[in-house]
Amino acid sequence: MKQKVAGGVLALISLNGFVHAAGVPGEAVELDTVVVTPDELVGEVDSATIGTVYAEQIELRPISRQGEVLEVVPGLIVTQHSGEGKANQYFLRGYNLDHGTDFATTIDGLPVNSRTHAHGQGYSDNSFLIPELVDSVEYRKGPYYADYGDFSAAGAADIRYKDKLDKGIAELTGGAYGYGRVLSASSFAIDGGDLLLALEGVHYDGPYDLNQNYNKGNLVARYAKHTASGGSYHIGLSGYSGKWDAPDQIPQRAVDQGLIGRLGFLDPTVGGKSHRINLSAGIEENIGPGRLAVNAYAFRYRLQLFSNFTYFLDDADNGDQFEQSDKRNVFGGSANYKLPSELLGLKVNSEVGLQTQFDAIDDVGLYLTRARQRLSTTTVSDVKELSYAVYGQTGVHLTDWVRVTIGARFDVYDFDVDNNNPLNSGTRSDTLFSPKFALVLGPFEKTELFFNAGQGFHSNDARGTTQTIDPRSGDAVDPVSPLAPAVGFDLGIRTAIIPKVQLAFSLFTLTSDSELVYVGDAGTTEPNAGSRRYGGELGLYWKPIPGLVVDGDIAYTRARFRAEQLDEDGNAIGQRVPQAIEGVAAFGLSYRSKQGWDAGLRLRYFGPRALIEDNSARSNSTTVVNLGLGYQLTARLKVTGEVLNLFDSKDHDIDYFYESQLAGEAAPVADTHFHPIEPINGRISLRYSL
Repeated sequence: MKQKVAGGVLALISLNGFVHAAGVPGEAVELDTVVVTPDELVGEVDSATIGTVYAEQIELRPISRQGEVLEVVPGLIVTQHSGEGKANQYFLRGYNLDHGTDFATTIDGLPVNSRTHAHGQGYSDNSFLIPELVDSVEYRKGPYYADYGDFSAAGAADIRYKDKLDKGIAELTGGAYGYGRVLSASSFAIDGGDLLLALEGVHYDGPYDLNQNYNKGNLVARYAKHTASGGSYHIGLSGYSGKWDAPDQIPQRAVDQGLIGRLGFLDPTVGGKSHRINLSAGIEENIGPGRLAVNAYAFRYRLQLFSNFTYFLDDADNGDQFEQSDKRNVFGGSANYKLPSELLGLKVNSEVGLQTQFDAIDDVGLYLTRARQRLSTTTVSDVKELSYAVYGQTGVHLTDWVRVTIGARFDVYDFDVDNNNPLNSGTRSDTLFSPKFALVLGPFEKTELFFNAGQGFHSNDARGTTQTIDPRSGDAVDPVSPLAPAVGFDLGIRTAIIPKVQLAFSLFTLTSDSELVYVGDAGTTEPNAGSRRYGGELGLYWKPIPGLVVDGDIAYTRARFRAEQLDEDGNAIGQRVPQAIEGVAAFGLSYRSKQGWDAGLRLRYFGPRALIEDNSARSNSTTVVNLGLGYQLTARLKVTGEVLNLFDSKDHDIDYFYESQLAGEAAPVADTHFHPIEPINGRISLRYSL
């Protein structure tokens, strides 16, 4: 097996996929089989926590939903608290990233995270992703990269689609609990380029007592062409639509009292529907001694989400169900120019870039409902949010064993909020200068050392920046700062000194000025103190025999607020950051034989964590194992089977601790609320290659 990078070499690094490679970003990779010599592991990356995972390795990972493709990022946990349809929950580097805050994701150049979202800042719904179209996932962790801005303090991932499929796909999948999926995808040569068309349909009832009635459709049309001058361009159109009923998290006491089973529900009318239509285009061309890349996108997004997390706490008659509504049109783009050069005999690589995005948001609102019928309006806003940024970075090879990269970005944000309460309307602006630095020492015996420092940030919800009155209580509140910076440091090492083994280790710290987050569930902003996280990560990649790959990673993070937290009465309640993940581990085996069969085994673990500030309530650990087996029946026909939750774990996808009130209870009860992992289930796919 052989991997080639046009114009560069590959480097295997920090290691949770079957093969992780880092080369020159944006350059084409030709994958046949995998042979990488130790000498190819050096000189190409600025951090021990940058990597790329390619399609061949992703294909062998058994997954239950499309968002788990992102678990190729070492230390990242992707879970769910509400069944299908809703965006996943993400955990990384001691953060509960909720639905995406502080972890930036793009799919084929389209931003996934939503600003000023009805359900949560940075909401990252990747339901429009079709895993079979993925060419690679590029990831990086920490705020050290000048070309990454909003939501990337903990990390970022760029999911890149293939320009063409070598063979067309017609695939049918059936499984337990009413799972069905159909996929058709093919490439067509047109005018020297390639037109990629894909259509996906999914239905899933699910194992929970509430039938999810999940229906999803995806359509992708993408044209790409490479030019004679070494450039390329692409244009893409895609659409997604989904509708579902939601078996949300449930209170432990309801299960203990026999009111419901562990797969039960309390409100049968929660759920939602969503759609997204995307248009994107990009071009790369050699201009003078460097290379210019320009990308533009536009999309229409719509969400209606009905939830009920506290049951009858606020309204004993109608219950606490609420609707979150989001309608928006988004326009954006970027341009960058990369220039290799020499200065005083030293090799220099420079990059400058521009980025901008405009969100025209109509009816981002919160409504009290009963059985999905609106009863009253809590808050509703029209928002115009504009951001633009300039950045630059330069890397210099000072010697054969010393490389330095210095960079910075400057971001500008403008908010215009028109709220149904004039006291919560207004305009705000903010700017932020973020420096970046990387020092690489090596190679020393196939080993490199890395030091990284930088500042990143996430934007806060525009509504929180102009809000002066709590829309529920009517109390006066202080507006929040529009931009919340975070400063990070990494110290890492990567080595290939052991034959057939790659190791990567990093220590990091990440300090946030504030964990201020607009709470869409309540329609207000929850002020939290700044926080600090310390942690370490270890990654392993081992290829003991041809066809067999063993990989694993382990991470631990300590997260604390920088100041003692106080309750409503001013009493100290501790410094733990609720939901901050602590221990994480992943282990994988993959094997591809010459006789036509392959196998993939994945183990995922995330450990106990504090659910409240004083650490008196903690979650249990969660361990789940998935198994996949495939066999090539003929040259065109392949059968694949997956067993998800192989050992039928009864662990939880997620846990929370808060007050709720059930029907018939005289007072609120503080309790653990959880969403159980789906029981053991199997799926079988039959794929015909066209």
